[in-house]
Amino acid sequence: MAKKIVTFGEIMMRLNPEGYLRFVQATRWEATYAGAEANVAVSLANYGMDAAFVTKLPAHEIGQCAVNELRRYGVDTSEIVRGGERIGVYYCEKGASQRASKVIYDRAHSAIAEASPDDFDWEKIFRGAGWFHWTGITPALGGHLPEITLAACRAAKENGLHVSCDLNYRKKLWSREQAGETMGKLLPYVDVCIANEEDAKDVFGIEAANTDIEGGKLDQEGYLSVARQLSGRFGCKKVAFTLRTSISASDNDWAGMLYDTAGDTAFFSPGYHMHIVDRVGGGDSFGGGLIYALMSGYDDQAAINFAAAASCLKHSIEHDFNLVSAAEVTSLAGGNASGRVQR
Repeated sequence: MAKKIVTFGEIMMRLNPEGYLRFVQATRWEATYAGAEANVAVSLANYGMDAAFVTKLPAHEIGQCAVNELRRYGVDTSEIVRGGERIGVYYCEKGASQRASKVIYDRAHSAIAEASPDDFDWEKIFRGAGWFHWTGITPALGGHLPEITLAACRAAKENGLHVSCDLNYRKKLWSREQAGETMGKLLPYVDVCIANEEDAKDVFGIEAANTDIEGGKLDQEGYLSVARQLSGRFGCKKVAFTLRTSISASDNDWAGMLYDTAGDTAFFSPGYHMHIVDRVGGGDSFGGGLIYALMSGYDDQAAINFAAAASCLKHSIEHDFNLVSAAEVTSLAGGNASGRVQR
């Protein structure tokens, strides 16, 4: 069995109006739990991997609800630190047609945002682990988290773990300048860098030529150039991109690219036309699929095919977690995209 995968970040309570109601229409709210790195851990656990999530949560019942939700899907929560005053919250209004989805954060002063470096014993956390995953959201929460994330990356490399990072730039959490400075110190520890059509530009000013993000025009050669620049600047062994063409809030085209530095070769997945149920967590499901495939020994083409298919399926599932099996992803990646009833 593959070694344990450790993910590190914040898990929040997600509150959204029922269906496609707007915030101002809501009289009832659905409560679920979500967070970029927690989403990845749930994906990996659903694929049968040994996945652990590390964070800090309050010791009260609401913090326990988040722990229980992770345990429900088989995620190892044994290294979650308990303490602090509150769990972060985010509100999600699902978009439709030409109306975009909207997210409002209420996560200031959360338990993880006020964590201290001595909360985490990384030598103990990484015992028996083979992979460490985090995203740019974690250091963006401020406080001591940039230095905590750096300490985790250093310990991971010292213990021989592979390290992956999804750049995940969030302009509501920090500026481009802050992101570039902090992430520039962390990326040299990263083996597999995951991004989308905006992250490389927003964080590092690296832009794909002949690409119109707002208009939905993507250019494969442009992304190959960006991947080469990222790997050249930071030494990443692989760079993966999600390639999203947004037709509307309800319909997107979706694919992925995986660049291998050693071979200077890019691999592109098949494309999917998706009618979206819930797109939040789509990038995390891509990361979870990619980590699973690489840890399972898939070659680069098969790995990007699996990651893109996993994320395609996530867009059909309510809330953040990607609740699909490896067999379902493999079926779609193999070309079974009809959606016919399975009897």
